[in-house]
Amino acid sequence: MTDTDLHDALRAGVRALCERYPGSYWRDLDERRAYPEGFVRAMTEAGYLSALIPPEYGGGGLGVTEASIILEEVNRSGGNAGACHAQMYTMGTVLRHGSEEQKRRYLAEIAKGSLRLQSFGVTEPDAGSDTLSISTSAVRDGDVYIVNGQKIWNSRAEYSDLMLLLVRTTPKAEVQRRTEGLSVFLVEIRSSLGKGLTIQPIKTMLNHFTTQVFFEDLQVPAENLVGEEGQGFRYILDGMNAERVLIAAECIGDGDWFIEKATAYAKGRQVFGRPIGQNQGVQFPIAQAYARIRAADLMRYKAAALFDAGQPCGPEANMAKLLGAEASWEAANVCLQTHGGFGFAREFDIERKFRETRLYQVAPVSTNLILAYLGQNVLGMPRSY
Repeated sequence: MTDTDLHDALRAGVRALCERYPGSYWRDLDERRAYPEGFVRAMTEAGYLSALIPPEYGGGGLGVTEASIILEEVNRSGGNAGACHAQMYTMGTVLRHGSEEQKRRYLAEIAKGSLRLQSFGVTEPDAGSDTLSISTSAVRDGDVYIVNGQKIWNSRAEYSDLMLLLVRTTPKAEVQRRTEGLSVFLVEIRSSLGKGLTIQPIKTMLNHFTTQVFFEDLQVPAENLVGEEGQGFRYILDGMNAERVLIAAECIGDGDWFIEKATAYAKGRQVFGRPIGQNQGVQFPIAQAYARIRAADLMRYKAAALFDAGQPCGPEANMAKLLGAEASWEAANVCLQTHGGFGFAREFDIERKFRETRLYQVAPVSTNLILAYLGQNVLGMPRSY
């Protein structure tokens, strides 16, 4: 099977699965702020959420390119892949830096669906996007680490069995390099609740299952340390680059959904005796948004190819996320404007998708921080922070 055949088969399979979960399914969840349990279970049983797990552990053994296609199709079908994507992008850290014992212990269960790894604990209230300034600590005490601190914007912690957690194991004042002193752990959420781990939901403008997590003398087995102590920041960069590629793909999916909706409505909606799409004031913005989605798509594939080849891809992954987020937001605005008042009606799903795709201008990394990264680390201009 060629890559093209594989990708076509993935698209067709995901699209067929998503047909069982139409807009009414997602509208109901959005209204109730409920987790898409049935959808996640179906994606797991079909093998899509274990796409990146090697075959020897029960997974599909595919690359980030294929994982991005899976998530793209979910969003293009009108759904929201946010409930699934963390299980994919955290794999970059576990697969590349986890021990063989950790892989045997967790990956087969994740592939089967008996365990979920959908929670990524990095951001803190005081540090924000300044990851190197996090203060949640883990102190070694014999065979365990004692964890204290807080994480915020930690999505899906209530619905995950495992959390990939970044903490400080060496005080910031004692490290020689800013990137040292951070470590990664796999935390078993279910057995930790009430024993030093507390999860508190945060209500937001979209149904994203967002929480803040508190740690108070939580004991984490030393064997759950991923890789070497103090090297965690380097490890999570793999996950962050994968995350940016996958989010870019979700944006592409959103963008295509908006373009398809806007185009169909512009063709069919008659005002003043002719379809509104005949007017260049309606037609041109849709065409412009479509062109920008296609351009962002090219950068997504470039970044994914580099990641899958094991090559540095930081600039490409960040640009893919930046361009994808901006293109999908442009498409969302165009779609809403094309539909006029109907765009605000819940039954059209546009207002829901509008809210969902707006998130990616801010998270998982804001567009301003990506521009700063490119300006300083790619173009060599003076640091602004």
